[in-house]
Amino acid sequence: MLSSAMTRRAMLKGTGAMGAAMAVPEMRAAMGQTATMAAEVRATPEQMRRMAWWHEARFGMFIHWGLYCVHARHEWAMEEEAIPVTEYQRLAAEFRPVPHAARAWAKLAKAAGMKYMVMTTKHHEGFCLWDSKLTSYNYTAAGANAMQGWAKRDLVREYVEAARAEGMRVGFYYSLMDWHHLDGARCKTDEAARKRFVDYTHGLIRELLTNYGKIDVLWYDVDWPLTPEQWESERMNRMVFELQPEIIVNNRNGLPGDFATPEQRIEASEGGRAWESCMTMNDSWGFQRADDAWKSPKTIARKLVQCSRDGGNYLLNIGPKADGTIPRESLEILTEVGRWMETSGVTIYGSAVCQVRRSEYATFTRKYTRCICMCTSGRRARR
Repeated sequence: MLSSAMTRRAMLKGTGAMGAAMAVPEMRAAMGQTATMAAEVRATPEQMRRMAWWHEARFGMFIHWGLYCVHARHEWAMEEEAIPVTEYQRLAAEFRPVPHAARAWAKLAKAAGMKYMVMTTKHHEGFCLWDSKLTSYNYTAAGANAMQGWAKRDLVREYVEAARAEGMRVGFYYSLMDWHHLDGARCKTDEAARKRFVDYTHGLIRELLTNYGKIDVLWYDVDWPLTPEQWESERMNRMVFELQPEIIVNNRNGLPGDFATPEQRIEASEGGRAWESCMTMNDSWGFQRADDAWKSPKTIARKLVQCSRDGGNYLLNIGPKADGTIPRESLEILTEVGRWMETSGVTIYGSAVCQVRRSEYATFTRKYTRCICMCTSGRRARR
């Protein structure tokens, strides 16, 4: 934990890198690089076997949830507003979710026609939502210390149980980048700090993949400020598959992984490589009280069709409020999408790449040898 005299910005400057003013662009560049690398890597038979359910599913729910939801001004606010660690971490005392908030998320995912869920277990802010034994900067410890008699809860466990209760496959998001940890930036230029931080990172991932039963997806994010060699990503992935042999991993720890992850755009990978487009329902991942740029149900349905037509998956985000409740707009939009999926889901699940693109009034997906035409002006799919 940082002393009150040292802000994260000062720490970044102290690394001798490009300085705090360059930190955000460099981090965002890292996001883009890891999201688009190794597009030509072809799937092996073993990957195809592990990923069969994922290709069939086509539609999943992303959940961004953490202390930034208390702040309610974007999940990058800690960095972009230069909030000192000692100030930001006070938000933990205000992060008081209602019991089993994840049950409503899972029920909504099922009603919307989604087949799997991926939740942020630790975002860039460094706050862990599970009962970690490697850091006290976690919800269980913070909740217990914030109020006398506060019930000890593991929010990751609540999420896993809720997802399984609704028949959802379970995914964990994990940010490699960490703005809270003292070595999170120092590791770039200090070898001793790098070793400590890599051991810490591998240890947290080990906890996640050991304590919650079978996990279906591991969704890495932002490998700033280290290279794959410095992260020891090969060793990281070996550990992951030793703990969870059937798991699927993405490409954001600097290695190709099992699938590519275009962000806020639909971009099919080359050479038949698996891919998943992750998108927000407005312009923010985490809860942002001022963001009212909501996509319509029709826009979301069209994007889902486009992903399916091009052979990819659509991971659509919700940003619950700090108490875990779902914003009204998200609930209404996904409820309407679910109504559309009741009649049109058959055209999405298990679909394959369709060479027929679209006409003036319709778009297409393909299942087996059948090309399916869907009128874009109506609710039902016409086949």
